[in-house]
Amino acid sequence: MFIVTNYSLAILFCLITMLCWGSWGNTQKLAGKIWRYELFYWDYVIGILLLSLILGFTLGSTGDQGRGFIDDIAQVSSKNFGNALTGGIIFNASNILLSASISLAGMSVAFPVGVGLALVLGVFINYFGAPKGDPVILFLGVALIVVAIVLNGIASGKTSLGKEESRTKKKGVVIAVCAGLLMSFFYRFVASTMDLNNLENPTEGMLTPYGAFFIFSLGILGSNFLFNTVVMKRPFVGEPVYYSQYFRGSFNSHWVGILGGIIWGVGTAFSYIAAGKAGPAISYALGQGAPMIAALWGVFIWKEFKGSPKTVNYMLAFMFAMFITGLSLIVASGGN
Repeated sequence: MFIVTNYSLAILFCLITMLCWGSWGNTQKLAGKIWRYELFYWDYVIGILLLSLILGFTLGSTGDQGRGFIDDIAQVSSKNFGNALTGGIIFNASNILLSASISLAGMSVAFPVGVGLALVLGVFINYFGAPKGDPVILFLGVALIVVAIVLNGIASGKTSLGKEESRTKKKGVVIAVCAGLLMSFFYRFVASTMDLNNLENPTEGMLTPYGAFFIFSLGILGSNFLFNTVVMKRPFVGEPVYYSQYFRGSFNSHWVGILGGIIWGVGTAFSYIAAGKAGPAISYALGQGAPMIAALWGVFIWKEFKGSPKTVNYMLAFMFAMFITGLSLIVASGGN
């Protein structure tokens, strides 16, 4: 299987993760012009599973190092299978909430609040689970990202909105906080199943990144029959949606969702692959720099802060500066 062998390449993979995790929301915004996010989300989940299989039978099955994809799945212990599956279930619950928040509050609010909170909590969880990197520099970088999250929340509150729109946005922020709390836990479950210190010859019963990603994807798909069905029947806003509407969707409607899942899946797989060299905390933290990317899309492409006062623009500029500085410190924390 393909293995990352140097820190620079691991950081590149983590930056690609950040771009992918911060950009998949664009596909939901596009799909939102056609149908509801609950329907989009089914195709998104299918895209993740398809990508896990494609990577498993390509990168996960080439080269002389490590363990082949099929052999990896066949030998996994029940405990590690369960942990990877649990990671998928937790992620799916959190991501459905994040998708709901995007539909209510927009990308430039949902991502910095939800994913930013997940970053802060997740770095602590992943670092103390598998310490790697300079903790002082790492946590200083995290602290600056916390400042960026707070600034985003303040800027959002200063945006001029109608009464109903303001209420909807506040609901989206609350849902984003719930999503972030849940999302902070999924990565550690999956990371614990992989022998990150010995990917060239992984311990029996443990997984490679490719096997872990596939089982993780099964957890997402399986739990979606419960979580997304509930949200379809009892949506946060609007009327219930039905499976018959999903099957009447056009090819383009379905393809946008599948593309969104593939984009997110590439980022997640690269994060797992890079974790062996960068460490779970740094790999996770850099990937969770996605709020900065999503905020850029939301501010400059989707114009989610259009018409805001100048003070909001200054806050957004400072937010981006804090995010970039914080991410730079996170990178530096592992380069020793």
